[in-house]
Amino acid sequence: MTNPPTVDEALASRRSIRQFLPDEVDRKTIEEILAVASRAASGTNTQPWRVYVLRGQSRAELTRRILAVYHDPELLSGHTEAYRYYPSQWRSPFIERRRKIGWDLYGLLGIGKGDKTRMHAQHARNYNFFDAPIGLMFTVDKHLETGSFLDYGMFLQSIMVAARGRGLDTCPQAAFIRFHRIVLDHIGASEDERLVCGMALGYADPGALVNQLATEREPVGNFTSFLGF
Repeated sequence: MTNPPTVDEALASRRSIRQFLPDEVDRKTIEEILAVASRAASGTNTQPWRVYVLRGQSRAELTRRILAVYHDPELLSGHTEAYRYYPSQWRSPFIERRRKIGWDLYGLLGIGKGDKTRMHAQHARNYNFFDAPIGLMFTVDKHLETGSFLDYGMFLQSIMVAARGRGLDTCPQAAFIRFHRIVLDHIGASEDERLVCGMALGYADPGALVNQLATEREPVGNFTSFLGF
């Protein structure tokens, strides 16, 4: 980019994009993003991340394998999440935030309440990486503990910010963890690896209606307590 954005601009402009252009992303750019993101903090420099980059036939075949299960209720019932991402019981204010983004998204797409067929179809687009040319899969050694997930979050955020600094967009995807067995087999992961999540990487389609979704953020005063000021 001629005038790369500042860190604040990259952070503020990061969004979960749900429709990408087919434009390719070259390997050198991906390597640059991962290299700078690897400077993310990790406890005692453990660097718990392992990344798999999928494009072309490799990406398409993973999509095919997952959707073959996703659209078959009997097969789908045999797949459960690798770990619990969301709480088993929701409480305020989190449930209200979750519902709002869901209905904002479906409302934007003209999907009404109770239209489970179209909701199912929209969710299935996760597994095509929302048409992004690059799919990323992230794994962690299963012997590491919860702290490594904290480290991983910083690494993932660094990837997304570094991507924005290069004019690219992303969508982090926990949707893949239900199909961790398929993903791990497809990428050739070892028995010691656990799937953390996936991520779509590419150029946002500026004309896509779904990319107009804007999420709200709480003001600083609502989540911060200043002590001793």
